[in-house]
Parts: sequence; structure tokens; C-alpha cells
Amino acid sequence: MSTNLKLAAVVAFALGTALLTPTPSFADAPAAASPPDRGVWQKHQYSFVFMGFTSTYSCDGLADKVKVLLIAAGARPDSKSRPGACASGFGRPDKFARADLTFYTLAPVTDAASSDGKPIDGTWRSVSFSARSPRELSTGDCELVEQFRSNVLPMFTTRNVANHTTCVPHQESGSAISLQFESFAAAPKVHAPPP
Repeated sequence: MSTNLKLAAVVAFALGTALLTPTPSFADAPAAASPPDRGVWQKHQYSFVFMGFTSTYSCDGLADKVKVLLIAAGARPDSKSRPGACASGFGRPDKFARADLTFYTLAPVTDAASSDGKPIDGTWRSVSFSARSPRELSTGDCELVEQFRSNVLPMFTTRNVANHTTCVPHQESGSAISLQFESFAAAPKVHAPPP
């Protein structure tokens, strides 16, 4: 083999190897962790009056159910849901059961008009309401979930709301709770490992 041919073969091999060997590029560089979303707690006070056809709640029972929905939707754990003024006594069903709510929701810093405290880390988390999710919900709570979605959920920062809840008045048969959304909530606290 002539020297020129050998030289050409060596150059072609070297060039081919260089082209096939991965080299770091900007795309290969590890992505910098995006800063967490920041949010501030906003206080809400609301008198929730339940008016339904199928289920009837006592005021204390309604307050308990609404608190479950508040916490599941991303409200701060210290949320309060107290029985409101009811015509019936404690534990007795009332056609116009009422619960007085005081709760805090997380709002992105840019959207916060009135806040309670300094910014904290927030995250978007998926929430799903259906029969037995949260476990305290049953099909009979269908109208309660509808009214919660209409009257209370707008006080939360949400996105991608998909409501397929269907409530049949005066019967549980045929009713279905199906409400999914993403809620802006406090990021879980990361505990430092022991030394």
C-alpha cells in the first residue's frame, strides 16, 4: 500500500472516530435545578350553607366533611370548620346546614394581595375527589362536592380542573363524584438526615 493511501486511511479513521465520540455540549450539561415556586398564605372566611336534595347533614357533620375537603384541596392544616347557626340541635339533620370556615390557601407571590407571613416554597399537587377519596367521602356527598367546587374551590389557586361529577337529585343511584385538579400548596418539608 502506498504511503498516501495509508495516510488517507489513518486520517479517515481519526476523523470518523472524532465524529462518533460524544463530546459534551450545552444540551448535555446538567440542567440547573429550577427554583421552587414561592407562595404566601391568604386568609379566607366563608359561611358555607349546604342546600341539597339527596343528603341532609347536621351542622357539626357538615363542618367535619367540609374540613376534610379543605385539607384535601391543599388548605393549611390549621383550617377551621365550625358548625354554624342551625335550627336543629347538635347532631340532628338540618335542611339548611351551615359551617363557618376560616382557612388559608397558598397563592403565588405575584398574585398575593393580602398575605399572612413571609413567602414559603410551594408546589403544584394533584387532587382527586371521588367516592372514598378522601376516604370520608361517599356517593351521598355528591351535591356537597358540587357546592364545594362552585363556592369554595375558587378561593384556591388551581389549574387543570376536570369536573365530571354527576349528581342525580333525590337518589344516590346514578350519581358519581369525579373532580380532579391541581392545587398550589405548601411544598413538603424535607427533614435533614441525622449527622
